[in-house]
Amino acid sequence: MSRLASDRLRQNAEIIMQMWEKRARDEVYASMHQNSLVLQDSLPKYLKQLVNELSTSIERTPARIASDEIESTRIGKLHGHERAGYADYSMSQLIFEYHILRQVIFQVLEEEAPLGVRERDIIIGSIEQAVNDAATQFSQTLQDIQELFMVTLTHDLRGPINVVKMGTQLTLRRLERGDTHVDVAARMLGAINRLDSMIQNLLDASRLRAGQSLKLEFEECDLEKLVFEVVEDLNFAYGERFVVVSDSDIKTYCSRKEIRRVIENLAINAVKYGEPNTPITLTLQPTETQVSLTIHNEGNPIAIDAQSILFQQFRRTTSAEDQTGWGLGLFLVKSITEAHQGTIEVESAEGKGTSFIVKLPKLSL
Repeated sequence: MSRLASDRLRQNAEIIMQMWEKRARDEVYASMHQNSLVLQDSLPKYLKQLVNELSTSIERTPARIASDEIESTRIGKLHGHERAGYADYSMSQLIFEYHILRQVIFQVLEEEAPLGVRERDIIIGSIEQAVNDAATQFSQTLQDIQELFMVTLTHDLRGPINVVKMGTQLTLRRLERGDTHVDVAARMLGAINRLDSMIQNLLDASRLRAGQSLKLEFEECDLEKLVFEVVEDLNFAYGERFVVVSDSDIKTYCSRKEIRRVIENLAINAVKYGEPNTPITLTLQPTETQVSLTIHNEGNPIAIDAQSILFQQFRRTTSAEDQTGWGLGLFLVKSITEAHQGTIEVESAEGKGTSFIVKLPKLSL
């Protein structure tokens, strides 16, 4: 019976594809916009592979079984990759295509005689595996396309933003202090810097999602000096709200540019989500092996359940939904800190405000 089922499938493969294509055009919305579902499609290859799985004339050695599984997976992934390239296709439509194919295969093969239990199990198992492989590849390809789009878009945005940034800086230098336009130019520059930072965050997040590491240039860093530099810039943008508490001569081995981003991100978050007109305290403390930087703000605490998603990319707490940004800041803060062999944690409670604590290895003298 198995050989007979294999032969019938081989002989009727073209009929099956024609029936499948007709039903797919009628029932799968995305397929209505495609000129051909077959010529550049992997399903004919899948049917050929299924013929081999049903055949009894091929010895099913362990090596042959493993080879068939590899080929079946390759074909399923090919189908998923192809479908992800069509803008109209969704995951559910991809899966529905396979459901239609299964129904058509059974309809055609059982016109002459019922299939045996083994044949039905082989077909059902094969379809289920193909769906899984295609869906997995569909998701991966779609993610790759989205990543490429995001990287291309953010890269292309950097050029015009840099032009506007340089022009605003030049305007600000030429304005005399006391000029009513100085404040406007300064605010414009601050907005451009924030936009530039958001674009950099997107680019870095894309690299991390692709499994790449951030490009870090390590050197000896005077953290106290770095914190004061950041605070000086923030005071210009947000007013004299920042208080630095520090022991002198606190050093670590770090990428100054990236650790500066960590400090800026956490301090700006404290401005966004903290109680207005209250101090934001940056505290540096050394231990025997680590340097601890705590950034604290007053205000409503972060809910316990929200704390668990703070450092995930593209995730926001309920209180942050009305704020601008990509939801990448804390994700990158954590990634940068961990790239420095450090840790970050949050403490937040009613009446005590919120503290983010970054711990970095202390520079051995």
